[in-house]
Amino acid sequence: MLTLTANAAQAIRDLTASAPDAAQSGIRISSQGEGASSLTLSLATAPEPADAIVEAEGARVYLDPVAATVLEDKALDAGADDQGSVSFLVTDQTA
Repeated sequence: MLTLTANAAQAIRDLTASAPDAAQSGIRISSQGEGASSLTLSLATAPEPADAIVEAEGARVYLDPVAATVLEDKALDAGADDQGSVSFLVTDQTA
C-alpha cells in the first residue's frame, strides 16, 4: 500500500485544513482513462465508493483502483519551492 512521508502528510493536512469538511477531506489520486500511464492528483471532500484509503498522521489519500495498484509499493513525498508552492513526488518505498 502507498505510504506517506511526514512531509507529504503535513502538506496534505495544510491543503485540506480549510476544506468545508476537513475531517473527511484529503487528496485523490486517480487514473486518466483506461491506462495507468497518467495519474492526476486533486483535492477531495470524500472518497469515491471504490477508492482505497490511505491515512497517516491525520492526512488522507484516496486512490482509485488503478492508482492503488500502480502505487502499491510507492511512497508519496512533498516539498515546497521558494514561493511556497507544494509539489508531490512518488518514490520507491525504502525498507
